[in-house]
Amino acid sequence: MNRITSQFERLKNEGRRGFIPFVTAGDPDLDTTREIVSALASLGADVIELGVPFSDPMADGPTIQASSQRALTNRVTLGPVLELVADIRRSSKVPIVLFSYLNPLLRFGINELAGKAADAGVDGVLITDVVGREAQTIAEVFRQQNIDLISLIAPTTSDSRLREIAEKSGGFLYAVSRAGVTGAREQMSSDAEVLVRRAREVSDLPVAVGFGISTMEQIKDVWRYADAAVVGSAIVNQIADANEGNEAGAVERFVRSILPTFANTVTQT
Repeated sequence: MNRITSQFERLKNEGRRGFIPFVTAGDPDLDTTREIVSALASLGADVIELGVPFSDPMADGPTIQASSQRALTNRVTLGPVLELVADIRRSSKVPIVLFSYLNPLLRFGINELAGKAADAGVDGVLITDVVGREAQTIAEVFRQQNIDLISLIAPTTSDSRLREIAEKSGGFLYAVSRAGVTGAREQMSSDAEVLVRRAREVSDLPVAVGFGISTMEQIKDVWRYADAAVVGSAIVNQIADANEGNEAGAVERFVRSILPTFANTVTQT
């Protein structure tokens, strides 16, 4: 049992739902990312997603695309991201998931990645664009190092495909709240609740909902039916808009403003 599974077990036993923030590693630089991760962990983040900078992040909207480009301008690639995770592990046990596209992982080498990620303290890897037999092969390589392959599911995912994805996945399922790319939204679609219900019919894995969550009301709504809420673009916006050197403080203030309670206490349904 790795840190992700342990964390969701703890949440279940305590009758709580999870908060999963996303930040792009290296935006605006690695030292600042380390400060932001430390702040998020101190605020009670249950899992933290670190985006691996990529030149063509097709599943992401303009906010995260821009953050990825800023990190790439600073020459932040997968190797430095793993070094960052290892540094974070010296002071924190918060579960960490790398959020990536397949291309940079293939260039690094899947087997080499699995070993170095395990050494660094990575708990899971979410690959947005891996499917079928390739996903199964990668999942098996990661599993040997006690790393979960986290998979995306969407409202458009068929029942047969949903079952196939769940069988290959570990840690939790990431349910996309709506069709389209990442980005904060004022309104949440009801599609996410239906998708979570469908996922529970084929898998015992916890289900986190993301894409578009940016307010306290949206987090509360997601917590009604899912195991965790993922907040990404809204946090990345805070980083982009902050004065230089004040990024971690801006993120902390924003997260305090949207978390319903720091104790995360809700009644399970």
